Amino acid sequence: MIDYLRDPAEIHRRAIATIAGEAPLAALDPDLRPLGLAVAAAAAMPDAIGLLAAAPGAAAAGVRALAGGAPVLVDAAMVAHGIDRALLPHDNAVICTLNDPATPALAARLGTTRSAAAVELWRDRLAGAVVAIGNAPTALFHLLDRLDQGWPLPALVLGFPVGFVGAAESKEALAAQARVPFVVLKGRRGGSAMAAAAVNALAAPEHWSAP
Repeated sequence: MIDYLRDPAEIHRRAIATIAGEAPLAALDPDLRPLGLAVAAAAAMPDAIGLLAAAPGAAAAGVRALAGGAPVLVDAAMVAHGIDRALLPHDNAVICTLNDPATPALAARLGTTRSAAAVELWRDRLAGAVVAIGNAPTALFHLLDRLDQGWPLPALVLGFPVGFVGAAESKEALAAQARVPFVVLKGRRGGSAMAAAAVNALAAPEHWSAP
């Protein structure tokens, strides 16, 4: 038989220790370290920690929002599926409107992507929510436009869109605004797994304590 580590607790401990040994955790606000560890673990990318940027108190705002029962609004089904419902403190709703029947017609009317149009269906749930964008830069750009137009403010926006067109720029735009707390992964990298990991870390930060 192949000899490999089978103990899940020990696997988790070693993963955290490896990331902590290779990444600049000390440069992060203590409240942000669990999120940083979870994001790095999601992609086996310790260097991702050096790409994180956040508004002061952003992670704590997300923890409070989830603890208070806030919904989680996501841009892609992959983000929704990656969120561990067992970790959410109040059976928080996880909402993805990308495949809502109204979305294609909205996209056609607005002349934009389905991902951006899906954001239009968030308005009534947006106040105090945690937003996790892990796929579509257009969704993040559209959200920022609507917030500038006076839409209700979420408690936190997690900006992890990935790609070569608009991803870095959308995250720069989120980091440049002062309306809502944010966490972003600077540059082109990101993705649904990282966005979901960020939500999971906010739901259960004690699971990601550095040694």
